[in-house]
Amino acid sequence: MSLALTNLLRQARTGLLLLLVATAGLGLVYPLAVFAVGRLVPARADGQVVAVDGQPVGSRLIGQEFPGEQWFQPRPSAAGDGYDPTASGASNLGPESTDLLKAVEERRAAVAAADGTAPVDVAPDALTASGSGLDPHVSPENARRQVARVAAARGLSEQRVAALVAEHTRGRALGFLGEPTVNVLELNLALRSAAP
Repeated sequence: MSLALTNLLRQARTGLLLLLVATAGLGLVYPLAVFAVGRLVPARADGQVVAVDGQPVGSRLIGQEFPGEQWFQPRPSAAGDGYDPTASGASNLGPESTDLLKAVEERRAAVAAADGTAPVDVAPDALTASGSGLDPHVSPENARRQVARVAAARGLSEQRVAALVAEHTRGRALGFLGEPTVNVLELNLALRSAAP
């Protein structure tokens, strides 16, 4: 057998062996390891579904609509027809887009009218969708600005509703990453069980 053919066969065998090892490692071992780690914290690995009386009502990770003035409202959604997890994505409108500016002004007017505030007092995150269009959180400022409307609609005192907002405000991750947030689903569920 010639030296060239021997080298070719040796390289082919090495390449095939590497392919098999990589396939087994990346196609079997790694996915199984990730799955096993996920089983250690199943609530986090299964989408953090929230159930009430055994029935799923939403996920802590995905925003959803809450029609009516008696609920805290999430950020606007650019996902499909709104909060569609199969169509996650941003509007991709740039800061100079007239469509974006028009949408922001329409949202500003609608939120100001709903909350009974001046348009300049609308929280910035009530005007723009998140990058995924599915953000389940609002800023504490946004939640606080909705307190009067929600309290009036539910017949609760503003102090009680503001206390719920404070209870459901989460600080920065690790104390310095990101901004404080309020999970709208969790807040609305607490609101639902709050006595007038």
